[in-house]
Amino acid sequence: MIAVFLTFLLPTQALAFEPITNRDAFVNLLSDRALTRTGITLDVTPDGMIRGRAFGVRVSGEWQWRDGYFCRTLFHGPRDLGANCQLVQVNGNTLRFTLDKGAGDYADLSLR
Repeated sequence: MIAVFLTFLLPTQALAFEPITNRDAFVNLLSDRALTRTGITLDVTPDGMIRGRAFGVRVSGEWQWRDGYFCRTLFHGPRDLGANCQLVQVNGNTLRFTLDKGAGDYADLSLR
C-alpha cells in the first residue's frame, strides 16, 4: 500500500534506475565513497576488495566485473554468503544490486 502511495507522489523519472554496464563507470561512482544502508557500511575498492560492517559484524569479500555484472564473494563474519553475479543500477545516489544477474531479490544502498 505504501509503495503504491509513493508512486503517485514521485515523478516517473525519480523511480527510474539506469543499468551500469561497465567496470569503469562502477568504480567512478564509488570513488572515495561508501555504500550504506541502515546498519550497513561497505567499502568496495577499485582493487577488488569489499570491507565493512553489517549490524555490528565484519563483512569481507572480493569482487570483479564480468560480462556486465558485479560478481562477488562475500562473508558476514564467519558466514559464507557465497558467490553471486549481480545487476547494478543507479538512480542519483542510490545503487541497486539485484541478485542472480537481475533475476533475484535486490538491495538498495546509498553512496555516502
